[in-house]
Amino acid sequence: MASSIRSLPDRWRHLTRRWLDRRAPAARRVTLNHGKLFVLPTRAGLTFLLVVLLLWLLGTNYENNLVFALAFLLISLFALLPVHTFANLSRLQLQLLETRPAFAGDYAEAQLSVGRGDGRARERLRVFWPQEAGGDGEQGAELDLIERHSADLCVSLPVLRRGRVRAPRLRVESRFPMGLFYCWSLVDLDIEFLVYPQPKSAGSLPIGAVTGDGESEQRIRGGDDFDTLKPYRPGDSLRHVAWKQYAGGRDLYSKSYDSGADARLWLDWDLLAGRDVETRLGNLCHWALQAEREQCAYGLRLPGTTIEPSLGPAHQKRVLTALALFPVQGG
Repeated sequence: MASSIRSLPDRWRHLTRRWLDRRAPAARRVTLNHGKLFVLPTRAGLTFLLVVLLLWLLGTNYENNLVFALAFLLISLFALLPVHTFANLSRLQLQLLETRPAFAGDYAEAQLSVGRGDGRARERLRVFWPQEAGGDGEQGAELDLIERHSADLCVSLPVLRRGRVRAPRLRVESRFPMGLFYCWSLVDLDIEFLVYPQPKSAGSLPIGAVTGDGESEQRIRGGDDFDTLKPYRPGDSLRHVAWKQYAGGRDLYSKSYDSGADARLWLDWDLLAGRDVETRLGNLCHWALQAEREQCAYGLRLPGTTIEPSLGPAHQKRVLTALALFPVQGG
């Protein structure tokens, strides 16, 4: 019995979601109309009705025509307010401009454009993600469209997991003009966020020379391969002095040695063996951000994916995207 009771709210939300999907399907540009808007009295509106009822009872009890007139005036005002509240949102236009990547555990942001849709001024508009959809119910954007025809705004949503995260429906709301009624709509602007793994420190960068074929332009000093001759400087090892050239009458030179090892930085999946998948991805994400800050060219090696070492915003985005879209293991 308890399990069935607990499932009732979930079933109600599921049915409501299906009904909304049919009534207001997802689109990057939405115009609000009577089929997408809902109006109900607020707590202040219900209190206002109670006051009118008390006035009517008072006028009836004392047969006071002035109290009757006041009660009828207030109930007439109450009947007109939902029309004005509805008109404040009717034909309002919302459009998704762009979404910005975020890190898991942080806030993802969506840039929206809100326009009048006609010549009517709009006041006290509010756009936010409701609490039941993952938002905090408080953060959001408030705006007026009185002297301007449209405005851009940014709304943020907390994201907890990496990958491509589908955003829930936005709530657009207004309580203009007196706060006795509120008109709202739940809008699906087809918002999808790219969420990177949450960076997790794994110590210093794994910078180390891995013997290679010498393809990298970077060379490691002090190896076993002869490189070139350089003018002798006091303090150079006498074992490296080019005695044969000196004996031939040339100036005193020292031999320089290096190695053909690959000194590029590779962020390798196998370096973090023994850790779970999400921890590995978080460690690699932290190293990628650190390498970019220190301007150290870095590459990425994941199972099935290899990104050659480079630097710059485009390269960093490519690496972080590969980490974000790495398949989820174990469901």
